[in-house]
Amino acid sequence: MEHIKYKSPILGRIQYALSASMIIDQLSFLPFYLPLGGLDLRIIRAVRLVRLFRIFKMGRYTQSLSMLANVIKTKKEELVITLFSGGVLLIIASSMMYFIEREAQPDLFGSILDAIWWGAATLTSVDYGDVYPVTLLGKLMGLFIAVVGIGLFALPAGIIASGFASELQKQRQKKIICPHCGKDINSTTKADN
Repeated sequence: MEHIKYKSPILGRIQYALSASMIIDQLSFLPFYLPLGGLDLRIIRAVRLVRLFRIFKMGRYTQSLSMLANVIKTKKEELVITLFSGGVLLIIASSMMYFIEREAQPDLFGSILDAIWWGAATLTSVDYGDVYPVTLLGKLMGLFIAVVGIGLFALPAGIIASGFASELQKQRQKKIICPHCGKDINSTTKADN
């Protein structure tokens, strides 16, 4: 795609070289050439981390990232409510497990913060196995929390999936105007069929 502001043979190239995306590109590959000068300045190797700035350019290459941003923006309230509910569930479950297991395992469930470690591992289905309940009531509580945790993490996935579905529906309903006649291309193709 040809840009008008870069049309001049010399000034256009200079202007393009000084644009933000080109500066990111230049900063990302220049650290590669630093060791070739014979200088072994080890601290300058950290400049190679500037290559990570190329990640900022990915957004313009893919529509899916912008669609994901739109979905998160439109479903923000639902996602925040789900996150808040998960936090409340974590605190309640961990507090209950603390009161259930503190006498049986005072070293592992010595405080509610220790129980939160167990709760986070159980709700996320990671369960490292370093902390687990030993009493019957604690095991039943752990089973319940593990099952609820699966649903808790499936909920944001469903919210985001429904957001993608509605975003795709919006894109299908956009009008495409013919530059020559000014009519909606989608309505003329539907009428022709």
